[in-house]
Amino acid sequence: MSVLLNAFKGTNKRVPVWFMRQAGRYLPQYRALKARRALNDMFRDPDTAAEITLQPIDILGVDAAIIFADILTLPAAMGFKIDYIDGRGPVVDNPITGPEDIERIHDFDNLDHVAQTIKKVNSRLSPDIPLIGFAGAPYTVLTYLCPRTTRLIFAHEQSFHAVMEKLTDNTIACLRLQKKCGIKVFQLFDTWGGSLRSGDYRAFVLPYVQRIFKEVDLPSIYYLKNCAHLFPLMPKSGADFVSVCETVHLNEIKTARGIQGNLFNGLLYADDRILIKETR
Repeated sequence: MSVLLNAFKGTNKRVPVWFMRQAGRYLPQYRALKARRALNDMFRDPDTAAEITLQPIDILGVDAAIIFADILTLPAAMGFKIDYIDGRGPVVDNPITGPEDIERIHDFDNLDHVAQTIKKVNSRLSPDIPLIGFAGAPYTVLTYLCPRTTRLIFAHEQSFHAVMEKLTDNTIACLRLQKKCGIKVFQLFDTWGGSLRSGDYRAFVLPYVQRIFKEVDLPSIYYLKNCAHLFPLMPKSGADFVSVCETVHLNEIKTARGIQGNLFNGLLYADDRILIKETR
């Protein structure tokens, strides 16, 4: 039985180890592939995406695999043109500029490459290594699609909620597709949710996150960046585990949920002695 899946049941004998972006740029094997391919091409090629997903399992021996994809894979399947530019990250070439654009938020067309990647990975994974699927949280995805998200919230609240409802519908459908193809756990990434004040987060983000965790029946993890001021609300998301950044001090919080994270990534510049101490 998987150490990670046992952790969701509270029966694990040790802490499961895996980390975000474990399939990626720090690995020489990944960089060798990236030198020859555009990132979008790598996401859309199931053979390449499966190979990258499996690299940390083979090289590091972590306790779970997480699918190699991007939180903007879903809006790309909804017709948004997304480029990944070195030094800048993802850029949306046809963004939402105002309420007049909300009709462009429609069902996604084709995520077959994601489905095929999941199936290829599972065909090669050991039974005790679960595959984690994921999606971007609706608010975080919207911040990439709409450069004026704050204006949309406060000047066009009705339109904002209409967009969030549709993004939530699509996120649930995407995660259910991943479940059907074989993921055993899913993580919802809310990179920009922590930029909001507590009251705004409660009103404009939390209800949609709660719906996702309620309607996708799998062990689940909720990641919220810059979340120290929002941590009391994170258990209300409905996720089984909460994933936090370095702004949260574990000895100052109380929750019945499992917790992942909070190790400051800048410590990777430190020597092994300091890194081991900080991890403990």
